Amino acid sequence: MTDLSLSAPVLVVDDEPLVRQRILRLLADLGYSPSALVACATLAEARFHLDSGARFPFALIDLGLPDGSGLELIEILHARDAQAGILVISTCTTEDVILAALKLGASGYVLKERDDQEIAMSVRSALRGGAPIDPFVARRLLTLLPPPASPAPAPAEAPLSKREREILELVAQGHTNREIAEQLFVSPHTAACHIKNIYRKLAVTSRTRAIHEARSLGLL
Repeated sequence: MTDLSLSAPVLVVDDEPLVRQRILRLLADLGYSPSALVACATLAEARFHLDSGARFPFALIDLGLPDGSGLELIEILHARDAQAGILVISTCTTEDVILAALKLGASGYVLKERDDQEIAMSVRSALRGGAPIDPFVARRLLTLLPPPASPAPAPAEAPLSKREREILELVAQGHTNREIAEQLFVSPHTAACHIKNIYRKLAVTSRTRAIHEARSLGLL
């Protein structure tokens, strides 16, 4: 539903006279003519209009009606026109009722306690195809979401390679980098790189600490 014509019929269903008058006034301020607005106080009255074949591209529905639930109207309106804009204006903040309204086809949900400007903004949003959700309702819905999954534990550092253990044994014997390089037929730079990797894997910063940590882990 996008950019509904202000001449299209609008169904307003609320059992409180003052609330109905308030909604009708807000719609009139938006440019609707009185002839386009159909106001009902009960479920039966609204169903009479629907059963007579009237079609409403836009509707503002209260859920707590004296003779039933506005959820029934939402289901009927959505079944007849999946593109219909259906804005719930209610005092109900129960999660299962809110979810039921949205699942049945409501395109927005705003609380009656909001001031005229906030409700008018929600109506404008719904008329443009938006899905206005009252901030309080949104917070309630967020509590239903599962908590974020805990990050997967970092993979354990790979154990020392065979070459690194050979070098660690030579380090423990007191050999210098150059001596280690000569014994293993590698360059001093390569030997130094291996030793740095050993430090990183053992989380140490010196030869003495590396030897101590390796012995505590059974690597020497």
